[in-house]
Parts: sequence; structure tokens; C-alpha cells
Amino acid sequence: MKSNILNAILFVTWLAPFKLFALPEMIIGEASINPGIHLTFEGGIKDDVAPFDVFLDENETDVHIEMLAHWSEDAPKGSIPGGYVAYLQVAVLVKNESTDTSIAVQLAPHVNLSDNLHYAQNIKLPGKIDDKYTVKFIVEPPMNGSLGLHYDWREQVGEAFTPGGNFTFEGLDFSKIAKATRR
Repeated sequence: MKSNILNAILFVTWLAPFKLFALPEMIIGEASINPGIHLTFEGGIKDDVAPFDVFLDENETDVHIEMLAHWSEDAPKGSIPGGYVAYLQVAVLVKNESTDTSIAVQLAPHVNLSDNLHYAQNIKLPGKIDDKYTVKFIVEPPMNGSLGLHYDWREQVGEAFTPGGNFTFEGLDFSKIAKATRR
């Protein structure tokens, strides 16, 4: 019995450097927009993102705010379910519910090994990490001229790629994510 307990303690101690017990990303919410695009909004653990002169330094970041955009099973013909939906314009407004201070950021395409392609940005929260926040994601279609729509798409899906949408989430507590580290 004592040897089983000792083995369990040694095993957990051995696993600790691998961070297998790391905090997963915080799912803020999910939504769908036409035509068959599934969105997942997340608060991720701050990360080291290159190029370093473009993205907020990891040690100045509280949260890695993210939006995953994938084709769903309801997507138009030719779309690969689970595939990344490119060229969306994604803005995020983060408002501190106690102080009413806010920040606005534009999410940029990022790639990593866990989510692969996604829209994200390292951010500094406009207040204390244990304050409550309202986060609004503003998803807009691709910038005019950045994506061509073929005849078959226009005839079967429509003249626009997507209408986009606004998604607001209130009372968010980022404290656990903001205190976590990846390494």
C-alpha cells in the first residue's frame, strides 16, 4: 500500500514539469453565423507570439483573447467541416464593469499547434485581473477586395461572404486565466 502511494507521488512529481495539469482555455461562448460558420470565443493563457515588435509581449499580457472560426456541417458545398474560415475582420471591445474603462483591439490571424489557425491578440485588461469584464466580439465580412466571390458562390450562397455579427458576453472573470502561465 505504501509503495503504491509512493509510486503515485513520484509519478505526479515526474509529470509536473510537463504541465499536463495546465489550465485549459476559458470558453467565453459559442455562436454560428451564415453561411455555416461556427465561432468559439475564448480567453487563453498569455503567450509568446512573434513577430515580437507587432504583438504585445507575454510579460505585459493578461489574456490571449481568441476567436476560432470553422466551417460547420451546415456550410456551403465545397467547405471542409472543421476547416478555418479566413479573411474575417474581428474586433474586440473589453469593458471593465467596475470602472467603465475599456480597450478595443483588432484580432489578427495566429497559428499554434493546439488551435491551428485562429484569430487572436495578447491584451492587457483595462483594470485588475480579478475585476468583472464585458467582452464584445464584432465579426465583419472580409475587407472589400480581399476575397473574390465566384459566380457559383454568388448564385448559391449570396452576394456577400457572411453578414458577420456582434456577440456580447458579460460578467467574465479572467482571474484564473490571467494568473496562469504556459511555461
